[in-house]
Amino acid sequence: MGVTNGKKFKFIIIGSGWRALHYVRIAKALPQNFELCALLCRTEEKAERYSKQYSIHATTSIEECVSMKPDFVVVSVNKPSIASVSIEWMERGFPVLCETPVAQTEEEADKIRSLLESGCKLTVAEQYTRYPLNRALLKVIEKGFIGEPEYAVVSIAHEYHGASLIRAFLGIGPDVGYEVRGKEFAFATTETKNRYETFTDGRIAMKKRALALFTFENGKVAVYDFDSEQYHSTIRGNMLKVQGQRGEIQGRRGEVQELRGEIQGDTVRYLDETNEPHLEHLEVESRVVHRESDNPNMREIVRIMFNGELVYEPPFGLCGLSEDETAMATLMWQTGEYVIGEGENPYGFEEAYLDVKMGNFE
Repeated sequence: MGVTNGKKFKFIIIGSGWRALHYVRIAKALPQNFELCALLCRTEEKAERYSKQYSIHATTSIEECVSMKPDFVVVSVNKPSIASVSIEWMERGFPVLCETPVAQTEEEADKIRSLLESGCKLTVAEQYTRYPLNRALLKVIEKGFIGEPEYAVVSIAHEYHGASLIRAFLGIGPDVGYEVRGKEFAFATTETKNRYETFTDGRIAMKKRALALFTFENGKVAVYDFDSEQYHSTIRGNMLKVQGQRGEIQGRRGEVQELRGEIQGDTVRYLDETNEPHLEHLEVESRVVHRESDNPNMREIVRIMFNGELVYEPPFGLCGLSEDETAMATLMWQTGEYVIGEGENPYGFEEAYLDVKMGNFE
């Protein structure tokens, strides 16, 4: 993705929770690309607090937000309200970039489809396929190193996020049918960390692990495996395997090894044109982003190399954004280009709703 100099997209944020602040940080880090017009809050107290704390314009006035005529509206509210709030702003005539899940009932899905058929625009903020490491591996797959991918084990993200990664790594479009068998288990696990604090008292709790086997009508197969502790725990890691006819990708995501001054990530085993085997690592150059507020010490990817070739570099350069925020900023930029007619919808409704249904396999 190339970022065009001189182009800037205006947006407003509906919602003021933890997730909404990611968009605030993106606007602060990339003022040449994005202009945050307003943060729409439910109460005056919250609007005043956010205005002072983040030096942004926060308001409770829908009319004021409408009058600002943003290029698109970011809907970042609680999960049960995402669809209804997105519909509300689409009906006002604004393109919407909504958080996940895009819809949770067929009634919500049908209403969104009706609005899309009438010309409204909706993009879904499914960012995991745009994470730097994932983009790099998708590039390796696109270049044919492992052949056509046929089997994947994805233990990286929950529910619809995991479904989006399965489809991306196997090249499964929204029109490919599937069967799924899944089950949820519970295991005693020592808690070590969550989003806000670290635990060292050895406390134990029952944690859910979901397993599902997806069989697609084109013959491809995927295993979804996710533990509710994976995002933050220091004793539960992420894992990925993608197998093709001529090789495989395997690794524990987020765990990189420093060796001889280089950072090595996921492993790729493949055959060259003479059928000689090779084992190569992604070479990941990164730096720590130090923050005094929430989400401290996040990693920013500088570049990723494979087999001597650049397979990823941050589209906005080094601007202090974490991997997650870089992925979200990429979606925001692609949404802006889609809105003005200079690009395709980066993640449309049917794809996102399929991810929801795949992730709800119980």
